[in-house]
Amino acid sequence: MSKERKYRKKKKLGNYPFFSVIFSMTLALFVLGLFALLLSTTNTLTSIIRKNVEMQVYLNAELSEPEVARINKSLSSKEFMLKDEQTPAITFISREVAAKAFIEDTGEDFMKFLGENPLKDAFVIKINPEFHSNEAMLEIKNEIEKMAGVFEVVYTNNMIQSINENITRISLVLLGVAVILFIVISILINNTIKLALFSQRFLIRSMQLVGATKSFIRQPFIYRSVLHGIIAGTLASAALYGLLVYGDTKVEDLMALQNTEVLISIFVGLVIVGIFIAVLSTWRAMQKYLAMSLDELY
Repeated sequence: MSKERKYRKKKKLGNYPFFSVIFSMTLALFVLGLFALLLSTTNTLTSIIRKNVEMQVYLNAELSEPEVARINKSLSSKEFMLKDEQTPAITFISREVAAKAFIEDTGEDFMKFLGENPLKDAFVIKINPEFHSNEAMLEIKNEIEKMAGVFEVVYTNNMIQSINENITRISLVLLGVAVILFIVISILINNTIKLALFSQRFLIRSMQLVGATKSFIRQPFIYRSVLHGIIAGTLASAALYGLLVYGDTKVEDLMALQNTEVLISIFVGLVIVGIFIAVLSTWRAMQKYLAMSLDELY
């Protein structure tokens, strides 16, 4: 009886480490997907920052309502204005509202000792990201200041330059890391599958000895690698979504930063990448073992 138990515990010849392969591939794809989510969130934050680049257009004193409306209409028609349905491109702030906000922020009522409100009516306009270069912003400023009724245009030049420089640096760094990470993940999955197929080398040899063609031998292994890619990609996607849901409970509006279409693209992409790398690695390993002699297999 004890001999039977020992026999059952022994692994069969050519036993394939299915679960270890799935676990390794899932972990690798999870890391890749996590970085893709980081890229997506970074792009969303970058887009939000760019959509909030503003200019303050201060108006001359004692303008009539029709004159203010004319300036509003003229500004709204300019091509440099932000075109986004969810974000208003132009906002009017009266001198009374500006004074009230200043008093609330500072706690000091400057009108008591000045005797009047020195602030001016203003339009706050958001600029299309295509015009965020220093040269374009300066041209916009000069163009608006030539409009009748406009007193002055103000924007933070240093901030615009800093945003452009930092976004460029971040994009280059993330791109470099993405390339390196993809190479590392590919090597990891490739080595995992190569080690798994190592246990199948005698089975492959046996099939060759009975006259099976190379394409016939490869076929079940390729199909299995496709299954591995689908399972690992699906598990990695589920783990990423679970992490996002959990993270949303810890970080306010984390899910709001995610684009549904981009998320779906990432999840589908993980499955496709998993299948591609698994099939390619299996094909290469099969070519190697099919070409080996019996002595080399040992």
